[in-house]
Amino acid sequence: MTDEPTSVSNEFSGGDSDVVVQAGTVHGGIHVHGPGRPFPPPRQLPYGVPGFVNRVNELTGLDDLHPRADDERGDGPAVVAAITGGPGVGKTALALHWAHRVRRHFMDGDLYIDMRGYNSGNALGPEQALTSFLRGLGVEADRIPIDEQECAALFRSMLYGKKILIFIDNVSSVKQIRQVIPASRSSLVLITSRNRLSGLVAREGAARVTLDVLSPQESVRLLREVIGPSRVDAEPDAARRVAELCGCLPLALRVVGERAAGRSLLSLGELVDELVQEQDFLDALADQEDELSDVRAVFSWSYRALPEDSRRAFRLLGLHEGKVLCVDSAAALLAVTPAVARRRLVELANVHLLQETARDRYRMHDLLRSYAVELLSAEEPREERTRAVRRVLTWYLLSADAGRRAILPRSRSLHLVPAGDGVRPVERFDEAADAVRWFDTDRENLLAALRQAVAWGQYDIAWMLPAVASGFFELSAHWSDWKHVHELGLDAARLVGNQLGEAFHLMCLGDVHWRSGAYEVAVENYRAAVELSRGIDDLWTLGFSLRGLGLVALEQGDPDAEAQTHFEAALSVFREHGDRRGEGMSLLSLAECARGREEHAEAAVFCRRALGIFREIGDRWSEAWGALPLADSLSELGELPDAEDHLTRALAVFREFTDRRSEASVLRRLGDVSSARGEPHAARLFWTQAAVLYEELGDESADVLRRRAEDVTVSGSGEEDVVGRAE
Repeated sequence: MTDEPTSVSNEFSGGDSDVVVQAGTVHGGIHVHGPGRPFPPPRQLPYGVPGFVNRVNELTGLDDLHPRADDERGDGPAVVAAITGGPGVGKTALALHWAHRVRRHFMDGDLYIDMRGYNSGNALGPEQALTSFLRGLGVEADRIPIDEQECAALFRSMLYGKKILIFIDNVSSVKQIRQVIPASRSSLVLITSRNRLSGLVAREGAARVTLDVLSPQESVRLLREVIGPSRVDAEPDAARRVAELCGCLPLALRVVGERAAGRSLLSLGELVDELVQEQDFLDALADQEDELSDVRAVFSWSYRALPEDSRRAFRLLGLHEGKVLCVDSAAALLAVTPAVARRRLVELANVHLLQETARDRYRMHDLLRSYAVELLSAEEPREERTRAVRRVLTWYLLSADAGRRAILPRSRSLHLVPAGDGVRPVERFDEAADAVRWFDTDRENLLAALRQAVAWGQYDIAWMLPAVASGFFELSAHWSDWKHVHELGLDAARLVGNQLGEAFHLMCLGDVHWRSGAYEVAVENYRAAVELSRGIDDLWTLGFSLRGLGLVALEQGDPDAEAQTHFEAALSVFREHGDRRGEGMSLLSLAECARGREEHAEAAVFCRRALGIFREIGDRWSEAWGALPLADSLSELGELPDAEDHLTRALAVFREFTDRRSEASVLRRLGDVSSARGEPHAARLFWTQAAVLYEELGDESADVLRRRAEDVTVSGSGEEDVVGRAE
């Protein structure tokens, strides 16, 4: 990424000393920067299952792999262990239990991701896993490549020679993870899957640990752990029969055990009778070949003991396609208040039909979700299911728009669908940083909601959701997601014939391809957006699409003709539309054209006009950013004190906003100005400070500036005189 002003549009402070939101392109290109501090080794393993028992042989087999991963050599493939078995058999529980046992040996950290390979079309791809892991390793957002192959190469480079434990959960195919396996023998990759992953065993030499259901004895041990030893030991035959009725499946045993533990007067003999009656009730309905055949009776027994309100809640929660649901999204799905939703979720978690993952956040096991969906089809009319889906999708849409307003208050607003009865979205975020955290936490839920909107024919929400959430995906450098959401949004807009949405997504796809260097595709997208937006008199999209065409022309080395024509056209549109910020950014782009012609006086005029606009609308960051090209032009004109004054004020703003990349850019320019003024001490100090920041950001400019600082010939003294300007 270049740090030049023409490739940046805006930055909005989140009011948090650790977070700043920076838009690095005209319509986006936003990055999050925090203060410089050493990045700790990642420790991402979730909590293990409490009261883990059994699996002694499997744990021993995994232990045998550990010495291989302790090899000091960096060469050779990573040690790979694949834990395979049917749903609900306890693969994740075993993997987590063992991973926590050995994580202390992996001094460089542990990484975790759930690939969601069996979650109704919402499986993650290798590029999402790579991006997640690179972030966990402390890679700055704007250093993560868009291209999957480049991303994999960076990941392998970062892990070479390191001792890192990588846990990849719920993998459905080798294709999902092959790129994520490092070429470093000191790392260990732990995988869980329902499939045998034969290709991984054959090609990567993975050691496979196949899990079956528990033995009857192991099942009774698990029941003793959950229900209590005294009750189980008092009725050993009944305990073994309970285990048999649960198919000796750990998930089913825990569901039965949790409910039985809450009914202290229920004998295990009576529990057996209830389960047998439930099985008899379901025999005519059950397909013995489906994945629920062994556990349907157990789930039904627990489900039918709930009050009707909780039963209905369980059914409807099966419609939530995201990985984790929160109390507020559940409230929208159920059309109840958050307080009522919280009670329902707690009731379901108490009987092990949900798992609480954090305060007010829950997830449902895949098997339980399949059962809930089965009940939905039988007990809820299609119309009610559609209304419930519409409510939760609306909640995500309107909450995401509240995040947009907090992060990018001057971004494009749309007329969205109304909330409707039962939907209480997040109305506002107090700080931009709060919105960033919400987006980051619910990113996968937003992606799942978008795909669900398409699958359920909710095309209005399907084109609006990526429009309001676009800035976040760019902000956090989720490049593949950013492209994907706009492709889906474009298709949805076209399906409903919404030309405003179509033009908007074409413009955003132009941004995507401009950023990735696919200039021909970017031009196609921008031109299509220009044509559509002119036809519907959408001046906002027209202005930014024209400016996008100008930016592509600049990248291709044409500052005089085509680029300037586009920037002038954009300026005219923004003035007609009354978009002051768009006007200011167009003026900065025209200044860049003037600098390309070495007409620095004209460039300075354009910059001063832009800064005046930013000052009028109270956009302090853009005013500071516009000071950089102004200082460049003033330096060329020999007006060095004026250039230094603008840079010093910009430096204070960037430091206030904790925008380290912009701070480094200012320090570099201050070094240049000091050198031109014959102040070598100051130049060396500024360049050295800039080099430190660039090095922390992984920018190659650091080496150039260090050499420049070392080459300075210092005569005399007086370094103390410039320290104040640099601090």
